[in-house]
This record gives sequence, structure tokens and C-alpha cells, in this order.
Amino acid sequence: MPSAVIITGPGFQDHDVVYTYYRLIEEGWTVDVATKNGAHVVGKYGIPLPMDKTAKPLVSFDQLDADTYDAVILTGGHEAPDRVRQDAHVLEFLRTMDARQKVVAGLCHGPWIMVSAGVLKGRRACAYIGLRDDVINAGADVVDSDVIVDGHIITCSYYAYVGKFMQLVFETVAKNQVAVA
Repeated sequence: MPSAVIITGPGFQDHDVVYTYYRLIEEGWTVDVATKNGAHVVGKYGIPLPMDKTAKPLVSFDQLDADTYDAVILTGGHEAPDRVRQDAHVLEFLRTMDARQKVVAGLCHGPWIMVSAGVLKGRRACAYIGLRDDVINAGADVVDSDVIVDGHIITCSYYAYVGKFMQLVFETVAKNQVAVA
């Protein structure tokens, strides 16, 4: 069974987290949600994490281990990614996931965290208009697209494309698992 971690923080884009979380569950994945110190946080529009009584406790950033996950999902909401990208544990975790060719996927403002981790240099990516300059300055070849897959790196320019984004996350992880087998 594949596994993923959604990394976020206070002020996250509510529907980014809700949609990705439940789509992963629906596909039978093991899913963790990570926040700084495993703290409960609230989204931009009031959704709390954890979301419901069936959710597992939140994982702390310092507990992230690349051996545990097949994919990491970096959701948007301008405030959360800006806070998350300042955490050294998250940045090192992303670098390790990248080095191991595991899926690193950023949605809307989520790629801001990828910029700070340095995993976009030399990659083809798309970007939300507010991040375009940052992604270019990080060394990525930015193209105008809804979702871009460059190997194991996935970027999505806007949350309206989250369905396509998640489908490509599932497909990319499946391809990676076949390649390893």
C-alpha cells in the first residue's frame, strides 16, 4: 500500500488539504499530515487539522522520514507554505525524497517549499503566478501549464487543477514502484 505525507501549517488552503487527504484515503493509501511540532492548525477558511475523529494524530516535522513515504504533497495557501519553508527538517526531508527519486509534489503555493529546498533547479515546472519569479529564480524552466511532471517532481499551478494533479501523483508513484520492483 503506498504512503504519503501532506505537509502544511497554519493558514493552509483548506480545499487543497481536504481534497488531497481524502483522495489518498479513497485510493487506499496510508496518509499522514505533518505540521510543526505536530501542532493542531486551522486553515484559511476554518478547517481544523486533524479534520475528523478518524484522522491519526499529526506528525511533527522532526519525525519525517523518507523511508516511510512514497510521496510528499505540499499544499497551498500562501501563509502555510511560507511558514513551512523556513523549517530545516522539512527542507532536508524534501532533499532526501528528491535524492531517492520519490515523488515530491507541490500544489499552488506548495512549490514555494520546493524552491527553498533547492529541488527545482534544472527541472521543468509550472507555477502559480505569484510564485513564477521565485520558481524561475530557483533554476526551473517554467512553462504555462496546469500540471507538470518532470520525473518524480510534480508541480500544479492552481488549486482548480487538483484533480489532475492527484491523478498524476498516483500514476507517478505507480511507475516508480514498477521501476523498483
